[in-house]
Amino acid sequence: MVCGYGATDEILHEAELAVEAGELIAIIGPNGAGKSTLLKAIAGMLCLKRGTIQFDGRAIERTSARERAKMGIAFVPQEANVFPRMTVSENLEMGGYLEPRETRRKMAALTERFPLLGEKRRAQARTLSGGQRQVLAMAMALMVAPRLLLLDEPSAGLAPRAADELFATIGAIHREGTTIVMVEQNALAALAIAERGIVLVDGRAVRNGPARAMAEDLEVRRLFLGG
Repeated sequence: MVCGYGATDEILHEAELAVEAGELIAIIGPNGAGKSTLLKAIAGMLCLKRGTIQFDGRAIERTSARERAKMGIAFVPQEANVFPRMTVSENLEMGGYLEPRETRRKMAALTERFPLLGEKRRAQARTLSGGQRQVLAMAMALMVAPRLLLLDEPSAGLAPRAADELFATIGAIHREGTTIVMVEQNALAALAIAERGIVLVDGRAVRNGPARAMAEDLEVRRLFLGG
């Protein structure tokens, strides 16, 4: 696929990504490589200039973000991923907009799964810690029962302990059957829970393989993992 933010601007250059059902894929690479752009294109927030996106064998590049959400594609952006002046419960309700009749049932299930959200249900999202906001953002995405969950830099700005807890939560969501594609600067932590890793450079996938092997690859470590 080829995609960018302007008429002459191309961030992705013939980028290719194949995801199998049930996989957890970590996309790593330098800043400006097009990692977030790739997720936005899959989610329907950016239009392709060339190429195609297929989901369940169906071409979806001409469908809206809302239609893709109905198909089961959920996107959690790095920033502005919760409504700060709304309560935790209100944020979850917003996440259930596609199936309002199922909202209460899904909210009950998610607050049972994430007890913190139940305890904080009346608190405004802006009062939560960074890690708690990220859990809320993922819970909002889970309100649509996604088949594909796209996570953009979920650990950005988090303290190490909060990041570790968040990665544990992501791993648990994956083990329950959700397919996940995660862009992450904390590459070693992402590869530690992923099954497959992809290195994106200048809008192209230059490495693709088992996450553990990628984490141990000396060249990948030197270029992208800090030695």
